[in-house]
Amino acid sequence: MTKHPGGPPSPMGHPGGRFSGAVVKPKNQKQTLLRIWSYLRLQKVELLSVILIVVISTLLSLVGPFLIGKTIDDYIVKLDVNGAVKMALVLAGVYIASSVLTWVQTFVMIRISQKTIHRLRQQLFEQYQSLPLAFFDKRKQGDLMSRMTNDIENLNAALSQSVIQIVSSFLTIIGTAFALFYLNWVLALVTLIIIPLIVWATKQIIKRSSVNYKERQRKLGILNSYIEETISNADIITLFGNERQGIEEFQEANENLRTSAMRADTISGFMGPINNFMNNLGLSLVIGTGAIMAVTSGLSIGVIASFVTYTRQFFRPINQLSNLLNTFQSAIAGSERVFEILDETQEVADVTNAKVKDKFAGNVTFQNVQFAYEQGKPILHGINFHAQAGETIAIVGPTGSGKTTIIQLLTRFYDATGGRILLDSQPIEHYQMSNVRNHIGVVLQDTYLFSGTVRENIRFGKLDATNEEVEEAAKVAYAHNFIKYLPEQYETVLTSGGLNLSQGQRQLIAIARAILEDPDLLILDEATSSVDTMTEVHIQKGLTNLMKGRTSFVIAHRLKTIENANQILVINEGQIIEQGNHQTLMNKQGFYAALQRQLMA
Repeated sequence: MTKHPGGPPSPMGHPGGRFSGAVVKPKNQKQTLLRIWSYLRLQKVELLSVILIVVISTLLSLVGPFLIGKTIDDYIVKLDVNGAVKMALVLAGVYIASSVLTWVQTFVMIRISQKTIHRLRQQLFEQYQSLPLAFFDKRKQGDLMSRMTNDIENLNAALSQSVIQIVSSFLTIIGTAFALFYLNWVLALVTLIIIPLIVWATKQIIKRSSVNYKERQRKLGILNSYIEETISNADIITLFGNERQGIEEFQEANENLRTSAMRADTISGFMGPINNFMNNLGLSLVIGTGAIMAVTSGLSIGVIASFVTYTRQFFRPINQLSNLLNTFQSAIAGSERVFEILDETQEVADVTNAKVKDKFAGNVTFQNVQFAYEQGKPILHGINFHAQAGETIAIVGPTGSGKTTIIQLLTRFYDATGGRILLDSQPIEHYQMSNVRNHIGVVLQDTYLFSGTVRENIRFGKLDATNEEVEEAAKVAYAHNFIKYLPEQYETVLTSGGLNLSQGQRQLIAIARAILEDPDLLILDEATSSVDTMTEVHIQKGLTNLMKGRTSFVIAHRLKTIENANQILVINEGQIIEQGNHQTLMNKQGFYAALQRQLMA
């Protein structure tokens, strides 16, 4: 039993279709940064403490070059050894204090970053749980996983490593500029000549790299999606001998990612060499001008030494800001992808004063129900039927006729686009959505078991069930007969999907899960279509026990399994073309009778 009916992942497609697509243009980066700030400002105290520490450590780093110049002019030039030693100790104390404060600010910023990422990751996961089924029908699982992992981690790297560097860099630039003008305004102007060139070069690189970083994240999501799909369908790939095709498709996706990453990193990689060149050019101008001024106007050696140190200190944060663009471009691109999911419309909210029932009788009525997944492409056309409490309603018809769509409307994974669905004589929308789903049990053809013990998987139907209740449900479902022979019996750990059990054993556990849930309505979707005859006998016994006293909807291709149904709905092209019990439909010699003859031929 599972709460979310759905099919297996999509099969492997043709390489040309899977990895092609339009380049995603970058969105509003300013808006993205403001949204990131909305998370950071929730920790104002920690942020203020970091900023205070950064200010103090930056001031200490600015004091160093000034003291170096004073030491040269006041002690070294005058050969005052004692004074020079004292100043050396003072300098050591300044730089040690600055280093300690740098470590503290890094530690605090990591805490801020982790709290922010924890909150964002939690919101994204909760959003995944709140989105309608239609959202997941149109998305690749690997891409959604990539947003939860890679994209959020890129933001984490930017926050933990870069935020304090940005604050420190701006403070250092401002403080150093003030110190430069204080020491000598002429040399300060010479130093600032290079700034416009650095700003221009940085702007050009940002403009070209932002698009490429966004595209790189998109290609990474595609690659992750393909990896997840391939691993999930390893048995199908092996069965059809398509390993070579899988390798070729992965090679194409991997190459697309490599090309995109190379383009993004190469363009942003120009930043370092260009800045180093400009830094050295600026330093050369300062030294040359300082030498001329020393000869012509008596500029002291100490001032020149301080200027050289300050100049390096001035350009270093500019280099850091430029190099941080790589990290920030990835973080912004990843954040946009995360916020894109957070902005998706959640599942339709309950109506005002939605009803809650402890138990449903199980009367279900479809009145002229119509539905279309896409506007203008109807799937169901005027579906009408009534199921009395406790009846078994079988739904048969060709693939794609709309059988599963009827079930998805009943579970409110989708809402009808026309007509009404009544549950116990009330429109189904008048009940809380969660209330309806909690009273519906589902057993699928391809049931899903979670990583964990057999007991935990059965208990998923009722999380507060006792061990005795779990085992009793297994006995009623005829699952206890094989569970007792497992290595650890009910404590046997299952792999993801329960792949260390047979298909029939997984079905029996799913039935036990549904029995433990004790639903008022039951949905069986091809529950016995993929097992052998002997296993089917056990499953049918379990299903018989499960269906007692419940309104049951059965989708089946094996018409033998539904001959005792109270009603059989024959669906074709989204319409009920025949309706009645088995004998009535056989007497009509229509579509249903033709299906029976085909199966017996």
